[in-house]
Amino acid sequence: MLVKTFGSAVYGIQAITITVEVNIAPGTKYFIVGLPDNAVKESYYRIESALKNCGYKMPRQQVVVNMAPADIRKEGSAYDLTIATAILAASGQVETELLDKYLIMGELSLDGSLQPIKGALPIAIQARKEGFKGFILPKQNAREAAIVNELEVYGVENIREIAGFFNGDEQLKREVVNTREEFYDSLSNYDSDFSDVRGQENIKRALEIAAAGGHNVILIGPPGAGKTMLAKRLPSILPPLTLHESLETTKIHSVAGKLSTTDALVTVRPFRSPHHTVSDVALVGGGGNPQPGEISLAHNGVLFLDELPEFKRSVLEVMRQPLEERRITISRAKFTVDYPSSFMLIASMNPCPCGYYNHPEKECVCPPGTVQKYMSKVSGPLLDRIDLHVEVTPVNFSELASDRVAEHSGDIRERVIKARDRQIERFGNKPDLHANAQMSSQMVRDICKIDAAGQNLLKKAMEKLGLSARAYDRILKVARTIADLAGTEEIQLQHLAEAIHFRSLDREGWAG
Repeated sequence: MLVKTFGSAVYGIQAITITVEVNIAPGTKYFIVGLPDNAVKESYYRIESALKNCGYKMPRQQVVVNMAPADIRKEGSAYDLTIATAILAASGQVETELLDKYLIMGELSLDGSLQPIKGALPIAIQARKEGFKGFILPKQNAREAAIVNELEVYGVENIREIAGFFNGDEQLKREVVNTREEFYDSLSNYDSDFSDVRGQENIKRALEIAAAGGHNVILIGPPGAGKTMLAKRLPSILPPLTLHESLETTKIHSVAGKLSTTDALVTVRPFRSPHHTVSDVALVGGGGNPQPGEISLAHNGVLFLDELPEFKRSVLEVMRQPLEERRITISRAKFTVDYPSSFMLIASMNPCPCGYYNHPEKECVCPPGTVQKYMSKVSGPLLDRIDLHVEVTPVNFSELASDRVAEHSGDIRERVIKARDRQIERFGNKPDLHANAQMSSQMVRDICKIDAAGQNLLKKAMEKLGLSARAYDRILKVARTIADLAGTEEIQLQHLAEAIHFRSLDREGWAG
């Protein structure tokens, strides 16, 4: 008897429906075809044990499993349930009437219970698009898939429940998630706030500008000055995620298997902080079975690189293209996948190996030439792509001991949202453009016009600091953001001067 069930394969953040055909005929062998990897081939042993332990029989005949389309490689253990259900139906232990209406995915344990899978959200989106009535998957992934409306999602714990459902002996409980309620209830659930930070008003101002325009930032300062503390609070002043951004971010985290069983949606902006020992592939994504890297997991959020010069040079250089194009393309011989990676980069570093170069009180003990060598670990082209270079100085005792209440993240966020609203209105005819940092060079020339006094100031700054053409564009973008925060249409001289001030690493004295 020939029976078909349906599963799904995830490539990038998109899903492709896989048809699993099982035919039982006279003979004794088990064959699985359709470009399966080892995990799929090993499913035979998991399925056999699960069926026996749940009171079902594994057919002692020739069982041929075909996974179509046959030219796409099938990877992972999530097809166990799809194949097992088809075997039960082909051997007459399960009714076949409803099989073509449901997409079935899940990894089987030897006792018949189910383990969670990756990519439940993109699979559910594709199932709805292709007109399936429902999606049956492990209970741990049910909330994640249930945010897709107009699709019946059933979370199950054991293969017995599925057999009972198709035989009409058992009713499965449908998982229902109110997507909008889920989204709006936890939109601003941040654990940290800028009001926790004493002093550092200049740095808070720089981070406010960065948040308002989506600019990349590097913080340079001695140990203990508060660089990491400030960076971790940046997401709390970014505009809230839109529902579209939330769904897109959730898809990436779903594919990477990073969603917890209680989360249906990623509702706050991601903050990713990889260790400096991270590899190229872990940062940008890839591998034999391509997975999203840290830059994609930080999509619509913040990527924080602490102690930037300690990262391998090759790791930092592979970030240059994603920073410009806001996506990463991973190419293999037979296929190519795209992962979005529109993130804000915030990096921190000590000014020298000992950490006290340019310190107001402590003396740097590094030998001559060491500062230059340390700074050169971060390439010029990468620094060019960072709009704001901010010097962080230690907080003095009077500020630390002060009872003055610092400004809350919510108040800063209100100003940031107003500035972003101006930008969205300005870029209204370009739906993919949301912030000043994303402007092209042509748009910078059209939008960031400055008067003769501003031109003169910028000319002197460029000559003195030896700025590149890219740095010129960056200064104009930052000045445009400062003007948006001030609520003015024109870029004024003070806006330009403040933007130039935030190019610390281009000034004399930082080159060693």
